[in-house]
Amino acid sequence: MKRSTIASLFKVFALAVTSAVLIWMVYVAVLGSEWLIVGTLSIVLVLLNWIYFSKRAVASKFLLPGSILLVIFVIVPIVYTAWMSVYNYKTGNELERDQAITQLHQVGLVPDESATNYDQVLGKYQGDHALLLTNQDTHEVYIGTKTERIALADGTFQVDKQLKAVSADGFTADNADQIAQANSWLTTFSVPVSDKQFINPQGVEIASLMREKFEFSADGKSITDDVTGIEYVDNGNGNFVAKDDPANILYPGWRQFNPAQNYVGILTDPKLSGPFLRVFIWTISFAFITVLMMWALGLTLAIAMDKKMKGRAFYRAILILPYAMPSFMSILIWGGIFNPDYGALNNLLNGHIDWYNDPWLARTMLLTVNLWLGFPYFYLISTGALQALPTDIEEAAEIDGASNAQIFWQIKLPLIFQILSPLLIASFAFNFNNFNLVYLLTKGGPTDVLNGETAGATDILITYAYKTAFGSNEQNLGLACAISVIMFVIVGALSMWSLKRSRVLEEM
Repeated sequence: MKRSTIASLFKVFALAVTSAVLIWMVYVAVLGSEWLIVGTLSIVLVLLNWIYFSKRAVASKFLLPGSILLVIFVIVPIVYTAWMSVYNYKTGNELERDQAITQLHQVGLVPDESATNYDQVLGKYQGDHALLLTNQDTHEVYIGTKTERIALADGTFQVDKQLKAVSADGFTADNADQIAQANSWLTTFSVPVSDKQFINPQGVEIASLMREKFEFSADGKSITDDVTGIEYVDNGNGNFVAKDDPANILYPGWRQFNPAQNYVGILTDPKLSGPFLRVFIWTISFAFITVLMMWALGLTLAIAMDKKMKGRAFYRAILILPYAMPSFMSILIWGGIFNPDYGALNNLLNGHIDWYNDPWLARTMLLTVNLWLGFPYFYLISTGALQALPTDIEEAAEIDGASNAQIFWQIKLPLIFQILSPLLIASFAFNFNNFNLVYLLTKGGPTDVLNGETAGATDILITYAYKTAFGSNEQNLGLACAISVIMFVIVGALSMWSLKRSRVLEEM
């Protein structure tokens, strides 16, 4: 068989397998109603087959894999984050509207006035989950499904000594393992008795007759509580609230499109704008001070190591050791050194300094550890920049009578800064998002949790966004996405500036 034929067969086989996997992923996404994923995967599937079976799209065959990864792992998350940032999407408002209303029906169930209870047996009827129910007062027996309550005639079921039905024709009781896993369906299972009455399980052995206290309007925009008489209306922000008291909110709510809420709230809501402004200022300060300190120390060491001295190779090797060690390990070691109870630094100073619970000490600790982690990088690039400087400029300055200080401050330093400016900008952008350092060392603290604050003294925007999304009982995912979008804009602008600076240097 010719090599070209084998290659063609292999290509067809590889595309068939890949297409099958993509089709299966599309199917799963459709079942989950994840339409963004469905659209992305469908486009990838069509492009994949069209490009690799086409004889003209030669260049695209090499670009497509990287482009797909770029779209899936970069563009789609950015678009999804931006899209979620314009929703009221937080704890209590996580569902779609239809799902939330379905759960409100469940929440609105209260015991019926008759106080009727049933003994129940879990099982299946006609292949679906069902309950075998025995009225504790009348001993009438029913099979309950999600759609109806079926009365059983005498002789079609068997009872135990307590007159509780234990089996019935067409009903298959669950075994012990199935009962242990029944919570996955039992918590949302109810048997309709009438338009307002339902039988709801109260565990695995007992069920109760419940009635729905909520009366939904025909247009679905208001709810009346039959017990209290309170009317709840749709507030347009993902919840039903009491008409006369908007602070009285029904949960669960739903994700509601509200493009201004999160962004305007960051600027105008005192509960959001205050912490956000503090974190934003500290983030800028942290990134700027860090870069300035690391560059200053790295450049100083580079100048020192640029002189001929004994053991220079050894000293250079020692200086880059912090860069060679995994950063997370260094951070954890430094965390132990600063420990207020048994840390090496407090033992050395023979004192008890609470580095973690004082805001300015915690910030000082953070800057110190980041300096340790970052100065080797700046030492290396500063060494390269020094070696790249033309020697004839320095010689010409010496001939003109310039001192060493004048040569450094007026000639060398401006040239080094010009060479390193894109790297300084990139380092600023990196430290702007330095999640690992902050979270591993201080977790953003100290934080005044007693006053309900989420943002700590050392939180930067990325850790604040993480805490907003996952760090408390109320997870405000929409607000966290809005903060992430702001960070993306800032870092993107810095990256574009860095690229522009690089082009300016290329033209010089």
